[in-house]
Amino acid sequence: MGWVKGQVREIKRWTERLFSLRVDADVEPFKAGQYNRLRLFIGGEWVARPYSYVNPPDVRPLEFHLVTVPDGPLTNRLLHLQPGDDVELMPRSTGLFTLDQLPDARDLWLLATGTGLGPFLSMLGTDEPWRRFENIRLVHSVRYAAELSYRDRIDGFAQRAPGRFHYQPLVTRETVGTIPRARIPGFLEQGQLEALCGLEIDREHSQVMICGNPDMVRDTQSVLKARGLQRNRRGHAGQIAVENYW
Repeated sequence: MGWVKGQVREIKRWTERLFSLRVDADVEPFKAGQYNRLRLFIGGEWVARPYSYVNPPDVRPLEFHLVTVPDGPLTNRLLHLQPGDDVELMPRSTGLFTLDQLPDARDLWLLATGTGLGPFLSMLGTDEPWRRFENIRLVHSVRYAAELSYRDRIDGFAQRAPGRFHYQPLVTRETVGTIPRARIPGFLEQGQLEALCGLEIDREHSQVMICGNPDMVRDTQSVLKARGLQRNRRGHAGQIAVENYW
């Protein structure tokens, strides 16, 4: 399958390493939670990496939330692109980290670290989570408070569904105001995360989507599995869906 040419519309820097890339490109329809691949010609070869959409499927331009990786050839080049520059994408998106893979439930928990927030913003920008779930909890853990991106968009979700939606930021490497300094797995295991969010996670009522650092994904799954929750698998409905971000 060939690639399609995209044109950079905007780059927004959140911190020195964290940024969002907005691109105009003619890609096929996709589902919230899916990802595409971006590529550039670097050092005599094409370098491509997968990135999830931040924008909902019916919103343009396409948007991706990225962090530069030390010695990472692609992210460091993407960071320095300018409006009007070209970047190539796959015409068709892929991925099963989507809401239509989840069984129905009363409560939806979205647990993210870093740029793992992106697919959840795409999902929350559609009608599906608000139609299917009574309560929605979004938890975003970062190292430093400056990395708590997209706050205006998240505030818009809270205004859309007051009483049904709660956003809980966490930081792990500094103490900032009333934001808890904690990792998601430990905060969850201690019961403090649910207390702050005003909702319990249980097998009967909850669906939990986890996206981000593989260590967080693994450790959070362990906490949930100790409570009797299981991964959603083909032919076996559970309560957990995961996506690792490296």
